[in-house]
Amino acid sequence: MKNALFVVILFFVIITVNAQGKFYSKTALVSFNASTPLEDIDAQTNTGTVVMDAETGRLESSVLIKAFQFKRALMQEHFNENYLESSKFPKATFKGTISNLSDVNFKKDGDYKVKVTGTMEMHGVKKEITTDGILTVTGSNLKVNSEFIVACADYDIKIPSVVADKIAKEVKVTVNATLQPLAGK
Repeated sequence: MKNALFVVILFFVIITVNAQGKFYSKTALVSFNASTPLEDIDAQTNTGTVVMDAETGRLESSVLIKAFQFKRALMQEHFNENYLESSKFPKATFKGTISNLSDVNFKKDGDYKVKVTGTMEMHGVKKEITTDGILTVTGSNLKVNSEFIVACADYDIKIPSVVADKIAKEVKVTVNATLQPLAGK
């Protein structure tokens, strides 16, 4: 009987440690849409990284600009060389905190609405942003889903007047990631 009780207690301790540990993904899907009625512009990558500390709500993510894939090679070339200058500014990052972390029950599967506030850096410009998202607890994994708007002007991204009508001034960014427990917590 003592052994059975010990196993049950150990099981709950392991669940609690996993639930309050660090989680990560190296395969976050990051996409954006800058379409206008004149041009369909969207790109994505599944190589974004996300790290989250479930104890503190700290969240960090990063994506390589050159990793975004477009339907047309010429769009990708212009995006990297002319607009985001990816050789000079190779990645976009976000460092922030889930401000309503107490609303998330890491011990219970489900979808939880979260508010994330932090600093996004892109194209050499840092800007404070706040966005909503969904944090889904599924067993020992977490899923992060968020959509937010990025204004090109806020990050000093210049759009030449020749193509200004073809590229949205505000870009919808979507992040979807499945985070796994980080080994060696």
